Amino acid sequence: MSRTLTYVVFVAIALGGGVVIGVSNPPGEWYQSLVKPALNPPDWIFGPVWFVLYALVGIAGARTWLRGHLSIGMLLWAWQMVLNFLWSPSFFGLRMPSAALVVIVLLLALILAFVVNRWKSDRISALLFIPYAVWVSFEALLNASIVYLN
Repeated sequence: MSRTLTYVVFVAIALGGGVVIGVSNPPGEWYQSLVKPALNPPDWIFGPVWFVLYALVGIAGARTWLRGHLSIGMLLWAWQMVLNFLWSPSFFGLRMPSAALVVIVLLLALILAFVVNRWKSDRISALLFIPYAVWVSFEALLNASIVYLN
């Protein structure tokens, strides 16, 4: 597979997976009825932020794949995608914010492990995950706040 096609495939996996998961698990009335913390951003923010983050995650995944298909970095990338895609069904689909909190904490741990793993061998991929780590940290705080308030 060419380098360009590798990037297209990885960005498509991240963006496409995010869209499918998002459309399949809409927030709905249940979410609107929850008590949310004051720091909860308006709903329209999440789509654009995740679009950018999924593009960055896809690029980092492609870079990691091109450097070693069966590397620890690639395994960390794949498993963090699995957890990322499990969060919305846990929170919105099953309506289980506590279970979603466990998922997002594990997700954050894998994101940080990916950054540490890639830091020396592919600093660009590690840096591409920094905004993702910051946003997921913020969303973990939101998730924990919702668990606490409800």
